[in-house]
Amino acid sequence: MEHHKEDTADTSADGQQPPFARDGRLLLVAADVACLMQPIVNLYFVGQPDAGDRGWVLIDAGLPGLARQIAAAAAARFGPDARPAAILLTHGHFDHIGGLRALAERWDAPIYAHPLELPYLDGRSAYPPPDPTVGGGMARLSPLYPAGPFDFGARLRALPGEGTVPHLPGWRAIDTPGHAPGHVSFFRTADRLLIAGDAFVTTRQESTVAALTKPQGVHGPPAYFTPDWVAARRSVEQLAVLDPSIAATGHGVPMRGERLRHQLPALARDFDRVAVPPRGRYSGHPAVTDARGVVSVPPPAPDPFVGVVAGVAAAGIALLALRRFRSTGPV
Repeated sequence: MEHHKEDTADTSADGQQPPFARDGRLLLVAADVACLMQPIVNLYFVGQPDAGDRGWVLIDAGLPGLARQIAAAAAARFGPDARPAAILLTHGHFDHIGGLRALAERWDAPIYAHPLELPYLDGRSAYPPPDPTVGGGMARLSPLYPAGPFDFGARLRALPGEGTVPHLPGWRAIDTPGHAPGHVSFFRTADRLLIAGDAFVTTRQESTVAALTKPQGVHGPPAYFTPDWVAARRSVEQLAVLDPSIAATGHGVPMRGERLRHQLPALARDFDRVAVPPRGRYSGHPAVTDARGVVSVPPPAPDPFVGVVAGVAAAGIALLALRRFRSTGPV
């Protein structure tokens, strides 16, 4: 199958990151790694375009309602009848598993996740509640996002451990909890390519504008869905030590070059100051989870926004009552 690749401009706007080539809708992170960027989240196809049936894998499954888009991109890259050997998950939040059921059934593919992520994917537990107090519009909307429990039944498998990645020789799975209890990242030593999921991201995901326009920079994990900031910091520190040449994250444009080389260590060094919300449900006390799922969560953080809305509503009701009193007298 012939693929026509179009290159973007020779340099990025700041002159620091060479652009990635494109293959149709896909951003070519490497010759065998292609990124499909959905409106607020990314997913990745790993395998050469001529890999054929069962010769490639899908990492994460995007937003609900967009499984057909993912299947069409896979068919364009690998052929109309080419199925993945497996679907691998960095974690199971709703924006990473939206097309999972439909795709796994369509392709008759197994689904792999870290053992500590399984309770949220086999129906046993919902994720810790999101925290809408920690950012902009995406955070404010977070109580509306599905938190599970999700159940993907008999197709679900545990990653085998010791860093082994099924069907991806040369890659290793790295435990990177914090944003989710069983979050993993995938790293290829040969070219230091990192698929980081949401362990860190390359746009400020709490902001609706940033989530959609994707201004580039290294940021901590999406704060509204991160229930353990100590673990999240350790995960970023671990990934920074790897000195990745490319960071392909769950949100934001994949990143390489000098900005990545400087900004990821800076995030690790200053994580508590620049990534952890100064106030928030999980800022001082993490959710407690185990192999069965959520054990306990701290109480919700005080939310001034809710107080303001309630105050405005009360003032409106009082004003209407006053107007009615003036027009009709006491009831």
